[in-house]
Amino acid sequence: MRASTVKVWELIHKWTSLICTAFLLMLCITGLPLIFHDEIDDALNPDVWQPKYPNAVPLTLDEILTTALNNREGEQAIYMSFDIVRPVVNVATGPTADAPSTEMHFASYDLTSGELVPPADVGESVMEFILQLHTDMFLALPGMLFLGAMGILFALSTISGVVIYRQYMRKLSFGTVRKQKSTRHKWLDYHNLLGIVTVAWVLVVGLTGVINTLETPILDTWRDNNFKQLLSEHQGGAIAQPVASISEAVKQAKLAAPDMTLQFVAFPGSNFSSNQHYAIFLHGNTPLTKELVTPVLVNAISGEVIGLSEMPWYAKALSLSRPLHFGDYGGLFLKILWAILDVLTIIILGSGLYLWVQKNKNINRAMPAKNIADGVTV
Repeated sequence: MRASTVKVWELIHKWTSLICTAFLLMLCITGLPLIFHDEIDDALNPDVWQPKYPNAVPLTLDEILTTALNNREGEQAIYMSFDIVRPVVNVATGPTADAPSTEMHFASYDLTSGELVPPADVGESVMEFILQLHTDMFLALPGMLFLGAMGILFALSTISGVVIYRQYMRKLSFGTVRKQKSTRHKWLDYHNLLGIVTVAWVLVVGLTGVINTLETPILDTWRDNNFKQLLSEHQGGAIAQPVASISEAVKQAKLAAPDMTLQFVAFPGSNFSSNQHYAIFLHGNTPLTKELVTPVLVNAISGEVIGLSEMPWYAKALSLSRPLHFGDYGGLFLKILWAILDVLTIIILGSGLYLWVQKNKNINRAMPAKNIADGVTV
């Protein structure tokens, strides 16, 4: 490779790294506890609630819905969601079926007794704060897109680093650390070695992170171009008062989308359904596919399944990027591996910053000597 070409790659590596390093350090540091999100939540917010009748036959969804509406007289059901661990059903109601979220009332019910389940403690807020900082720095979509741009720069920095490493190692054995050299040389060797060892993981996590920052536009596109198309074919008319059994509607939806797990139900008139249908959302039942969602439309009057809308490729890419990004699909072993690689990435970023600072110090120290040699008075 020509010296001029190497110089270009060095400039790309230098400036992409300098621009994104501070934000990547923040992402790596906040990402570390997020890898163990479930374990930390369990420690901060231990679940002491138990179902009233653990061995009883669960109530039907129709019975839970009746109980929820009796508790909120004059309101209508908007959403129903399901706890994947506990026998708990969550019901959102409001003064009208199309009420905004600010006017909704959320309540959780014991599926074994129909009694209200007390809300979780505030321990969850600690992880929510870290997640929000990691996701968008509390700046909503602009923050997400900015972090996505930093992720792209990080990918360019990584790729350019590989190119430079190839040139750097032409006269050295792989993994060489020149311990007899200066501290800066040793850290340069460690920086290069750790960078090349973790390059595949860094690119996977970095690029899936970029995809995650596009969550809002991707989901909006899916909803507007695919899901709303399904709804529009059956939209119109006044908001129907559901007559069909919600339990039977869910049963039929599961038959239409086998090997999937129930996630939530949107009632007629809500933002995620038409005026005459239940929109029943199901997701994959494995750790890797749990984010893949399929909505099934069921007529709220007759109970007839109208159709379903599978996620397009770009929405599936988003859904699969989430478990890949956090490494939470392969049990504790994979989480520990992700955490180790995350710590190594922090060391790489920190050592890169150290090397840049030391290099500039050496340049500044050399300037007075050069000026004297050139006859310049400083």
